[in-house]
Amino acid sequence: MNEEQQPHGRPTPTPPSPPGFPGGGSERVGRRGADWMFGGAYGTVLASALLAALHQKGEEFTPYYDASWVLVTAATAGLAHGYAHHMASHLRDSAAHRWRLLGLALWNEWPLIVAALPTVLLLVAAGLFGWDAYAVTAVGLGLNTALLFAWGALVALRVGHRLGSALAIGMADATIGLAIIVANAVIK
Repeated sequence: MNEEQQPHGRPTPTPPSPPGFPGGGSERVGRRGADWMFGGAYGTVLASALLAALHQKGEEFTPYYDASWVLVTAATAGLAHGYAHHMASHLRDSAAHRWRLLGLALWNEWPLIVAALPTVLLLVAAGLFGWDAYAVTAVGLGLNTALLFAWGALVALRVGHRLGSALAIGMADATIGLAIIVANAVIK
């Protein structure tokens, strides 16, 4: 029920904030779908940019090396992002509580790392089967663009958008992947 639907015009009370979370418990719960989208989209964009940048024309294709760098960079970005979120909401509290909140902030970055795994697995498969670098890059960038569309559309549906709106959000996310494809073609 919104404010107008409440009996006697009374607003809905906001539940109290859980300890250590600024802004209110309902805000944190309501943002969970958006957090997944952020981590998924960010990890996919990061993997795409690395895939495009790691192999240069005329150089030997090193898919295992590239896969390790995509994975290490995604994990490092997740750690840095979680730590930054923790420090931005740093509260005066006991050291044990702050450590627990830091662990939670770092754990919440797993979608970023998971989103990079399709690119990592594609590069590992390229090494195992001797696939061509150009084809792997093209397939990887196309796959990641499709994944960006899926991240955007599915999370938008999950947080309550209608189908048309969710598809538009998915297309907006996919546009980032298309921009990386265009940049890869222009720069290389």
